[in-house]
Amino acid sequence: MKDKAFKPRVKKMKLKRVLSLILSLAVIAGMLGACGNSGGEATVQPSNASQSPSGSADAPAQPDAPPAASGEETQYRLLYASEYTTLNYLIVGNTYELKAAANTIDGLTEYDSYGIVQPALAESWSSNPDNTVWTFKIRQGVKWVDKDGNEVADVTAQDWVDAAKYVNDAHNDSSLQYMYDGIIKNAQIYYEQTAIALEAENAVTDGNVESVEDYYGENSIDPQTFIAFDEVGVKALDSYTLEYTTESPCPFFISVLSYASYLPVYGPYLEEQGVNFGLDNESLLYNGAYILSEFEPNVKHVFTANPSYWEKEKVNISKIVHTYNADSSTLAPTMLQKGEIDEAAISADILDDWLKNDATKDLVRPSMPVISYSYFYTFNFEPRFDAQYEPENWTIAVNNESFRQALLHGLDRIKALTVQDPYNPGALLNNTVTPKTFAVGAGKDYTQYGDLKAISDGDSFNEALALQYRDKAKEELAAAGATFPIKALMPYNPNTTNWDNECQVVEQQLESLLGSDFIDIIVEAGPSTGFLGAVRRSGLYAFMKCNWGADYADPQTWAEPFSSGNSYNFMYTSDTNMLSEKPVTNKTQATQDLVNEYYGLTAAAKASYTDEAERFEAFAEAESFLINHAFIIPFSVDTDGYISSNLDPFSLMYAPYGLSPFRYKGGQLLSKPMSMDDYSAAYAKWKSEWTAAQAAAN
Repeated sequence: MKDKAFKPRVKKMKLKRVLSLILSLAVIAGMLGACGNSGGEATVQPSNASQSPSGSADAPAQPDAPPAASGEETQYRLLYASEYTTLNYLIVGNTYELKAAANTIDGLTEYDSYGIVQPALAESWSSNPDNTVWTFKIRQGVKWVDKDGNEVADVTAQDWVDAAKYVNDAHNDSSLQYMYDGIIKNAQIYYEQTAIALEAENAVTDGNVESVEDYYGENSIDPQTFIAFDEVGVKALDSYTLEYTTESPCPFFISVLSYASYLPVYGPYLEEQGVNFGLDNESLLYNGAYILSEFEPNVKHVFTANPSYWEKEKVNISKIVHTYNADSSTLAPTMLQKGEIDEAAISADILDDWLKNDATKDLVRPSMPVISYSYFYTFNFEPRFDAQYEPENWTIAVNNESFRQALLHGLDRIKALTVQDPYNPGALLNNTVTPKTFAVGAGKDYTQYGDLKAISDGDSFNEALALQYRDKAKEELAAAGATFPIKALMPYNPNTTNWDNECQVVEQQLESLLGSDFIDIIVEAGPSTGFLGAVRRSGLYAFMKCNWGADYADPQTWAEPFSSGNSYNFMYTSDTNMLSEKPVTNKTQATQDLVNEYYGLTAAAKASYTDEAERFEAFAEAESFLINHAFIIPFSVDTDGYISSNLDPFSLMYAPYGLSPFRYKGGQLLSKPMSMDDYSAAYAKWKSEWTAAQAAAN
């Protein structure tokens, strides 16, 4: 997956809490919120397959694109333009580097091509009645191997314990530690203790104190209160039994395991390598479908099928070859036409030419929608922008629901999305915060629960309704002392391709429909670096597109950006803004009442953990409340654009979070790239089979 220029929310940069154990130390740690519980025993798929609805383990067949012949060596060839900074999969947060880990290290679980969780190195699992203690039976006979395929050791339960201890030690500076915070019992306490110890050691090194003990004394820290790692909720009960204990009931814990934070490592080898672990392919051990057999920085990477792999029959591509080329984005399309590589991104500047050329028009298809990120427009209830943009006047307007409803129903999202995808903008449209097919409860897509169904199946754009709300807002705002037009500052990141053009379309469309005498949308470029902190988190906008990325398979993850203390629209109910300590006085009582009601709904949903359908119904009620009262305007899901590829996307694992989407295990190569028509037919077939697979799994 390519890097995306527009990501206002980065997982490891979530809003963090300040370490309370020491005033002089600010340790950043991601907040996932309280967990819940689905109750009872976990149901595990048979360990022999990723099953299609018909019971076959085969991937869906694609029209006019037969797979490559079986029984022969198959290579998948790609270009890359930037080198790995590290292969240490226990610390990296970069998507490109995590893709290497996804294909060389197996975890406890994985997903099939329809998003159904499957056993991987855990043959089975179960939980106690309230799902706070999870027990995994580790698959026996799995081997750690070196880059040449030589067997080094058995994979055992202790490997997950050793990995957890490493990730939760601040000395190792892992970008992945946040996935333990609020999830695993005592993990955050242990992490914060190691951060204090690290700060003390640095103080000694810098000459600020004579010893670590002096540092503790000067800062009133009693190291005798520190817990040992044995008190963290990760334990090997025996060689092949692993146990996790969560902070509280957690119905989505199995999906959390799909992240690199929960991959195993062979402890003795990790200790032997020390700081050199993951420096190159020789300083790693592998237990996954592939081995990084060749690693020449800025030349090539070769991933070869692991001869000792526990499920070799699912590895259809025998070799994956990445070749370095600094101009890969420019050269790849031509090289693909020549048969020198097997995949190339078809950028917007050449897409038209490819689709009009008889030689290439049938070689291009869209990428599957990326539903791990959701985009939405937010209204800022605490404007801090300059006086020239009239923050007081905006405050009056944003507190008026009719005004917000006028924009909700007035925004033509398809027209705006045409900037991003002129051929099929509707494929990116997202009517809810939570994308369709992201979460399934009791066999039913979350977006089909309660009032969310009507929102998900409908379209918020309604010109007549928008004009009715505009007229009502004019009367109400005039009575409240507002002046017209309402100025709405809408910044964009100039480093994000086409965001400026999209803003121009939104400005022209809304002002044309609602009247420039009613609203004046002011499009301005924000800083090209540090946009997130300088603009959104600082409240320097009135109306702006934002996004959020999912962390686990539960609708609670999509409620996080609107939770108390988050900086998406400053709608929370605290007496002071935790970012600036500025008193929150901008919400009217009517707005505050709605906010309080929303938080009551989300609290009730989080507390529902014994019945999955009940939990989903409760979260759907909260999310639909947020949309129906126009606190946000859902906009789109993500995309990787258009590509030409010999890889069948529907043969791969499917999951909107974690490492499974990056794995080539199960992938099939085609004799030629899919065309637009091939893709449309295959995608429609896959969606139908996805629905059947979810129902069958339930």
